[in-house]
Amino acid sequence: MDSASQDFQPRTFSIKLWPPSESTRLMLVERMTKNLSTESIFSRKYGLLGKEEAHENAKRIEQLCFTSADEHFKKEPDGDGSSAVQLYAKDTSKMMLEVLKKGPGTTAESEAPVAVTPLESGDTVLDISGGKRAFIEAEEAKELLSPLTKPGNSYKRICFSNRSFGVDAANAAGPILESVKNQLTEVDISDFVAGRPEDEALDVMRIFSKALEGSVLRYLNISDNALGEKGVRAFSELLKSQENLEELYVMNDGISEDAAKALSELIPSTEKLKVLHFHNNMTGDEGAVYVAEMVKRSPNLESFRCSATRIGSDGGVALSEALGACTHLKKLDLRDNLFGVDAGIALSKTLPNLPDLVEIYLSDLNLENKGTIAVLNALKQSAPQLEVLELAGNEINAKGAPAVAECLTAMQSLKKLTLAENELKDEGAVIIAKSLEDGHADLKELDVSTNMFQRVGARCFARAVANKPGFVMLNINGNFISDEGIDEVKDILKAGKNSLDVLGSLDENDPEGEPDDEDDEDAENDDGEDELDSKMQNVQVEQDD
Repeated sequence: MDSASQDFQPRTFSIKLWPPSESTRLMLVERMTKNLSTESIFSRKYGLLGKEEAHENAKRIEQLCFTSADEHFKKEPDGDGSSAVQLYAKDTSKMMLEVLKKGPGTTAESEAPVAVTPLESGDTVLDISGGKRAFIEAEEAKELLSPLTKPGNSYKRICFSNRSFGVDAANAAGPILESVKNQLTEVDISDFVAGRPEDEALDVMRIFSKALEGSVLRYLNISDNALGEKGVRAFSELLKSQENLEELYVMNDGISEDAAKALSELIPSTEKLKVLHFHNNMTGDEGAVYVAEMVKRSPNLESFRCSATRIGSDGGVALSEALGACTHLKKLDLRDNLFGVDAGIALSKTLPNLPDLVEIYLSDLNLENKGTIAVLNALKQSAPQLEVLELAGNEINAKGAPAVAECLTAMQSLKKLTLAENELKDEGAVIIAKSLEDGHADLKELDVSTNMFQRVGARCFARAVANKPGFVMLNINGNFISDEGIDEVKDILKAGKNSLDVLGSLDENDPEGEPDDEDDEDAENDDGEDELDSKMQNVQVEQDD
C-alpha cells in the first residue's frame, strides 16, 4: 500500500449533541422546578418545597451538572457528546432526588460551594459535604478531618454541611479545628446538626464555636441549623471574635426577634461585610429592627438578602431606611414579605442612595400600583443600568401599566424582567410590551405568566422579543390565550430572529378562561381584541430627556 493510501482518512460527519443550547438549559430548570414543587410520594414523606426554593435548587443543580458534563465532554472532544448528555441527565436526576429527600429548607445558597470568590493560588478546600446526609460518629469524624492534621497543610476553607455531628464527633473534631483555626479564612458549618435533639445540637455548636474562636474569617455560613436565639448564643465565642467578616449567611435558621437581637449584639463589627443573607427566617417586624441595625453598620454591603422573613410594613420601612447606608449595594433581594405600599414608598426614597444596583428582587411584597411606581421612578433615575428586575405578585394592574412602561423604557440594560402573577390583562400587557419592543437589546428572559391576558397581550409580548439577539425565554404560561392566539404567537416567533425554542411551557394556560372584570371598568370585551391589537401599534411610551 502506498503512502498516499496510508495517509488517506475517510471523511465522516456527525451531529454534536453537546453542549445544549441556553434555551434548552432554561427549559430543564423550569421542568425541574415543577417536579421539585409538585406533590409526590417524596413530598408526602419529606415535605413540599415552595416554588422559589425549588427554582433556586433547580438552577444550582443544572449549573453543577452542566459543569461536570462539560468537563467530561472536553476529555472526549472527538465524540458526539452522547456520553456527556447521559452524564448530565443522570447527575441531574440523582441530585433532584437528594433535594427531595432533604425536604424544604434546602436552599441553593446554603448548598453552594463554600466560597463565592475564586480560589486563590495555594488555597485548599476541605469539603466533606458530598454524598447523602448522614450522622457521623467520633471515629468517622477523625478520619474525615484527618487531612487537617497533616503537618504543613494549607487548608483555608472548610465545608462540613450535610453531615450531622453528635457530641462525640464534635469533641473529636474540636481539637483538630483548633489546631488549624489560625489559617482558616472560610467556614461553612451549615446544616451540620440535622436530626439531633436540641440539647445535643446546642452542645455541638458550643464545641465548634469554642474551637474556632479567634479565627480570622472572611466567610461564615451557619445556615440551616434551626438556631433560634439559643443557637445564635451557642455560637457566641465564635461570633464575638469576628471583626473581618465579608460574607455572612444565616438562612433558614429560625431567626426570630430575640435571635436577630442576639446576632446584632454578638458580632462586634460588620463594617467589612459585603454579603449578608437572611433568607427564610421568622424575623417579623420586631426582628427587622435589629437586622436594620446590622445593615446600618455595614456600609460596604454589595449583596443583601432578606427574603421570606415575615417582615411587614413597619419592619419594611425600618429596613428600607437602613439600606440608605449601603451605597455600594449591587444586589438587593427582599422577596416574599408583607411590605405593602408604605414600605415600598420608603424604599423608593432610599434607592437614590444606591447607584450601583444591578439586580433587585421585589416580588410578592404587596406593593400595588402606587408602591411599584414609586420604586420604579426611583430606579429609573438612580439605576438605569439595572440588569435584573423582579416585581411578580404585586397586584400591578392595567392602570399602573403606563407608568411602569415609562420606567422600563429607561432601563435599557435589562437582561431579566419578571412581572408574573400580576393583573395586567390585555390592556396593560399591550402597553408594557410596547415599552420593551424598541431597544432592550440585552433582554434574555421575560416572565409575564399569570397576568390574565389573552390573545392580544400574548401577541404583543411575542412581537416585543421576537427579534432580540440572545433572547432565550418568554414565559406567558398561566394566562387565558386561545388556541388561535398560541398559533399566532408561534408564527410571530418563527418569523423573527429567534426560534420557537424561546417559548416556555404552556401547560397551565387556560384557552377557555376569561379575565375577571371586577375593578376593571375599562376592560375591552372579547369582540374588541383585534381593535386593541391594531391600536397598540400607535402606543408610545414617553422617555425622559
